[in-house]
Amino acid sequence: MPSSAVRPTPRPLNFWLCLGIPVAAAVILVLLELTDLDMDLAQLFYDPAAGDFIGRHSYFLENILHDRAKQVVIAFSVFALLGFIGAFFMVRLKPFKRELGCLVLSLGLATSFVTPMKAVTAVQCPWSLEQFGGHETYSKLLSHRPDTDKPGRCWPGGHAATGFTLFALFFVLRDRRPRLARQAFIFAFALGSVFSVSRMMQGAHFFSHNVWTAIFCWLICLGSYYWILYRPAVRDETAPAAQPVNA
Repeated sequence: MPSSAVRPTPRPLNFWLCLGIPVAAAVILVLLELTDLDMDLAQLFYDPAAGDFIGRHSYFLENILHDRAKQVVIAFSVFALLGFIGAFFMVRLKPFKRELGCLVLSLGLATSFVTPMKAVTAVQCPWSLEQFGGHETYSKLLSHRPDTDKPGRCWPGGHAATGFTLFALFFVLRDRRPRLARQAFIFAFALGSVFSVSRMMQGAHFFSHNVWTAIFCWLICLGSYYWILYRPAVRDETAPAAQPVNA
């Protein structure tokens, strides 16, 4: 039985806006390498008297906002995957197969890129640094890594990616449900920001780590949408040409 759901025509996509803002943010982050902003912000969450970060041993931050929240997003990703598989067999889901495929791809890529990049960049976490009671030497993202037996695994931010990966919902919904898509964007941005600040409070990441993560997640979700769903209306060039008017 044919589905009554019609795939919507993609809404116009402003690439200057979608690409310009993250590129500008990336440039600003590179320039911030010349400052001590990361270290200054990390100091705000460090308690010298206790010799540790204020949220390092917080049950709420670690067990609820980190472990349980991550499990909820993982469960959502599993349901998205099951929905995509079901779209090959269930008539009701077939009209949404491409959207579900885009969602699964975005969620997968926006989380799987983190671990390899951590291994390549070897950036230390704040809690490992000498300035915060650790034993490692601080180095900025674009600077040389001091020799160590324990390379860092803190850039980009894994938990921030758990929240920012939900940018995928914005792109998946933008053509069918624009208002809901905007709400999804706000939710993803807010969730990623909350996750980012919570890990900064624990000393797990610097501010720039999380902003870079948001940029990467946005670009991955944008690219997946453009590749899978974005099919702008093409002007019909087969239409008959206007007939000349006889004088």
